[in-house]
Amino acid sequence: MAAEDRANTVSRRAVLGGSAAVAATALAVGSAAPASAATGKTARRDAFVTVRGGQFVIAGTPFRFGGTNTYYLHQQSHYMIDAALDDAAAMGLGVVRAWAFADGPSTVKPLQPEPFVYNEANFDSLDYAVWKAGQLGIRLVLALTNNWPDYGGMRQYVSWFLNLPDDTFGDNVNHDRFYTDPGIRRCYKAYAAHVIGRRNRYTGLRYRDDPTIMTFELANEPRNRSDKSGATVLAWVREMSAHLKRLAPRHLVAVGDEGFYGIPTNFDYPYSTFEGNRWLEFLAVPTVDYGTFHLYPQGWGETSGAKPGVNAVQWGSDWIAAHLADGARLKIPVVLEEYGLQIDAARDVPDAATRDAGYARWVGQVEQAGVGDHFWLLTSRVDDGSYYPDFDGYRVYWANDAANPTNSTAQMLSAHAHRMSG
Repeated sequence: MAAEDRANTVSRRAVLGGSAAVAATALAVGSAAPASAATGKTARRDAFVTVRGGQFVIAGTPFRFGGTNTYYLHQQSHYMIDAALDDAAAMGLGVVRAWAFADGPSTVKPLQPEPFVYNEANFDSLDYAVWKAGQLGIRLVLALTNNWPDYGGMRQYVSWFLNLPDDTFGDNVNHDRFYTDPGIRRCYKAYAAHVIGRRNRYTGLRYRDDPTIMTFELANEPRNRSDKSGATVLAWVREMSAHLKRLAPRHLVAVGDEGFYGIPTNFDYPYSTFEGNRWLEFLAVPTVDYGTFHLYPQGWGETSGAKPGVNAVQWGSDWIAAHLADGARLKIPVVLEEYGLQIDAARDVPDAATRDAGYARWVGQVEQAGVGDHFWLLTSRVDDGSYYPDFDGYRVYWANDAANPTNSTAQMLSAHAHRMSG
């Protein structure tokens, strides 16, 4: 992959550090939370999501969804959590993916300020988000660490245990020690055990007993550039997915990767060995319940400007088709877990109408042959009543006031979610 393509890949993640800083100004406590979860949930809400015959199932009924990512729920005020999840419910979104980690003393409201140390007070936002989602009938996917340095993630573990400088955006030799260092592996396992075993102050349930949580996810976009064979990440996925299954046997486990194929003879970045991942081998791990894949053709250099004859939307359509076909062949659910297009005429998307048409094409493929998807990124109001900033050009918001009319993208994705849920 060319240097400029690597820079584009990084850019979406780099801005999240800025979003965390802005969010730090919005941490005042919002609406008071109830002391315990309300009773009277339906049997469907009380049932865990399971996998059967390549499909998701709840209480014997197939489950399909249009969903989103709202990563910041774990650190915000109750007001901001309410705003985001109420909007998700209004759109008919069935599943929300969010972070369940914040590592290191420099992170705002750290959940794990030091190795093996957990800040109980700072878990309030995550506890409340799980309670709120359950009240709305929304399922959650919770990622337990981050490839990228936002909110600490793998870089923080490497700094804690090995005192090595961060090279996340380079060759990753230091970063990739995350997967092999015994101390880091013990710390990650302990953190996962703490999250999964903790008792939610609002529901009264331990996370391992709460069906609102659909999935515990190993990491956001794990990769290992220093081992192109893919063996290192694969070994880590086997070890850690088995660990999560022992901790939470009724929950689903997913990797959270981007779906890179790792084909030695293919030099097209997402199909190549560049990131050290072999997606099909992740799907074969018995303690991985479903496959994930992401889609950012502009950031990956799959555009007409970078490659004559290539179009970002068409390339994305082919990427989706390949992954859904592989899932069908292997009889395992496959979720388009992140996707996004930026409005950029130089990269095949000159206006919002073109972006909407691209999204409609992609989610239409999921409707025909898939089980679910999460667009990047649903945001809502912050504590002063304004809207969460559009840090990366992918923001979608749901509103109905004159100053912020609901945009066409949100309307289209809402219609898709309703069709997916039937």
